[in-house]
Amino acid sequence: MRITTRFASRTAASSMVVAAALALVGVQAAGQTASAATKRAATAVTCTAANTALTVTEAPRPINHLLLKATNTGTQPCYAYSAPYLRAGADAQAPLPWAPETTPQAVVVLKPGESAYAGILTYSPDGEGGGTEKTLGVIFADGKENPAGKEKALKLPNDGVFFNSAATVTYWQDNPQDALSW
Repeated sequence: MRITTRFASRTAASSMVVAAALALVGVQAAGQTASAATKRAATAVTCTAANTALTVTEAPRPINHLLLKATNTGTQPCYAYSAPYLRAGADAQAPLPWAPETTPQAVVVLKPGESAYAGILTYSPDGEGGGTEKTLGVIFADGKENPAGKEKALKLPNDGVFFNSAATVTYWQDNPQDALSW
């Protein structure tokens, strides 16, 4: 009977050692998986003209609006921070102001192939001065609202668009309806 008890104790002890080893391997594997997921998430970059395709079109509604679309052409997600810096015309000295009432609740994250949108009010009767511009310079913002990357010049529709002092741009939105709803 003593031999049976010793054998059973050794078997139980061996089983506990194997279970502990498997648990340790599982914890290490889970840690590696979490680490790999963190590394993948950390590879998201700031959207710039280098990793996105930019287009600008005339919006059918509301009047006096353009729609700027940025599509991620890269292989990793990118962050469309804040709003784009826009320069209406090659001679513009300052970017269009951002419309603070359009600030989204979160940064727009673009997976490869996804798009972000910004609405552009080109003029208002309340604005002053102005002129017809043929190009729109676009620079993305980084997480601290500093310019990121190089400027991309886009040709404006209809061989030019009128801008005056009331011109503004929305923050990046994840759909065109929100970009044009203000």
